[in-house]
Amino acid sequence: MGLKYSVFAAFSRAMRLAGVPAPPTAGQRVLLYHAVGTEIPGDPYGLSISPKLFERHVECLAELRGEWVPAAFGPARKDKLEVAIVFDDGFRDSLTTAAPILAARNIPFTVFVTPGFIRDNSPHHLTREQLKELAAVPGAQIGAHGMNHVHLSRAGDAEARRELLDSRKFLEDALGRSVTLMSYPHGSADRRVGALAKDAGYVAAGTSRFGLNDAGRDPLFLCRNEVLAVDSVERFELKLRGHWDWFRWRHKDPAAT
Repeated sequence: MGLKYSVFAAFSRAMRLAGVPAPPTAGQRVLLYHAVGTEIPGDPYGLSISPKLFERHVECLAELRGEWVPAAFGPARKDKLEVAIVFDDGFRDSLTTAAPILAARNIPFTVFVTPGFIRDNSPHHLTREQLKELAAVPGAQIGAHGMNHVHLSRAGDAEARRELLDSRKFLEDALGRSVTLMSYPHGSADRRVGALAKDAGYVAAGTSRFGLNDAGRDPLFLCRNEVLAVDSVERFELKLRGHWDWFRWRHKDPAAT
């Protein structure tokens, strides 16, 4: 991935120098992280960013406060340029490492949790008690990420419905509060899955498609911009400002399939 990703980064840098795209004036940019410091076995993508680099990303956001308004994950507004930080899978470091860095700067964030990892006592993911502790952190909100982290678009209706409903019920029972946000495991979604998610009671859901969400974006197919371990502060800012948005054309929009 190293050489290919370097080429992608060089192209994105050229886009910035060319002034493409024009700076947005409204919408929500969702920055997607996974782990912050946890060593993920067999990780070919660099999903675990170092705590030091993550803190530098957050400091960059803090310096841009006013230009970008920190916001909770959800539908975009017409009058503001927002940034939302989210985490997939529910790694323990979302509580132990990321949460203190974000809470110290009053930046809200959302952690999408796969309850199956809690049930199976995964050593890298939140326990039930840690989930409750995380939910109590100022600015934190909890969303679902499928019960067992399966590709929902490959699953039949019955299995997909169970994944959506069981994950929500598990989290609501554990937290004693409503859970209406989710992200699709592996970014695996289409209109059928979106309809099932709506029927299961979700009001907003995240995909793996790059881009800025405008106020007209279907909230069940919100774009998210993945941030990886190799993303320097410069690359991070390129993603923040939309110079990686061309990357969305590598995949079909799940809202249109």
